[in-house]
Amino acid sequence: MSEGRDMLVAAPERWDETCFAVPAVRALRQSGLATGVLCPEDQCEFWETLAGVEIMGFPPKAKPKAVATMLDDGWKASLAWSGGAAAAAFAQVGISRRLGPDEKALRKLLTHPLEIRPGPLEHRVRFYLGTVEALGIEALAPSFFAPADLGIETQAGTVMICPESDFGPSHEWPVERWETVAAALRSDGLRVTVAGLSGGRGMARRLADSLEGVEYFDANPIAGALPLLAVHQLLVAADGSLPHLAAYAGSTCVTLFGPNDPSWKRPLGRRHTVVRRHVECAPCLLAKCPLDHRCQRELEAEEVLAAVRAALA
Repeated sequence: MSEGRDMLVAAPERWDETCFAVPAVRALRQSGLATGVLCPEDQCEFWETLAGVEIMGFPPKAKPKAVATMLDDGWKASLAWSGGAAAAAFAQVGISRRLGPDEKALRKLLTHPLEIRPGPLEHRVRFYLGTVEALGIEALAPSFFAPADLGIETQAGTVMICPESDFGPSHEWPVERWETVAAALRSDGLRVTVAGLSGGRGMARRLADSLEGVEYFDANPIAGALPLLAVHQLLVAADGSLPHLAAYAGSTCVTLFGPNDPSWKRPLGRRHTVVRRHVECAPCLLAKCPLDHRCQRELEAEEVLAAVRAALA
């Protein structure tokens, strides 16, 4: 067994969950454990921003057996937060101490299930911190929650807008209201960029084409957007993966929430703003609205624009 390979962590596959896992990984590293992250290949660029952490990527849709061939018996322990190819590979390769939450989907893959006592509704980051605290590691140091140090200077007066959500169409605000907000910001003398997401419904491109002097940016692959997110003073976006990456990159976010619950899934950091219209059916947490999109339809452009100007001020 090789030295200096104490804990191999399986990264969550969703981008929001990946961002929420960062403080826990930092806590492991700060505790003195030689830490590695096993992640999908499209996340490598993201995780490589963490100093002192060994990164290994596996191809999309890789089977556990294929992932296991990338590993060796040099890791003393592993940590998985959910089932999947990485967690199954840890078991197949025979890592002797396999840690993770004591949940049904993981239980048969673990040697040391961790009991995490659920409390009242709290931010999702607490789930990841709880596993680290169950190991006796301090997880609440402010530095664990700091944005990444990308060495990029933020440019004042720059705003990125992302009207698309990879969480589903029910998370998207009407495009004509995005046009109202973007046009007002342009009139304020701000430099506006519109970002589109892979697999989006073309809202971002239509928005950029409808406005004079607005640049378009294709955030694909999404991890490659980190440098441009860091440049922008503010991101105004539908609830989706991009606000979480922007928060990690050091940008300030104004996020429009609809069916999701901001108490549970808002971007990490106190500098960010959530705008939402509370309706009787929210939060429903659904990717497709079974009703009439009222949580989005009843959110007015004036309310969003006021929040954006307050954030810029």
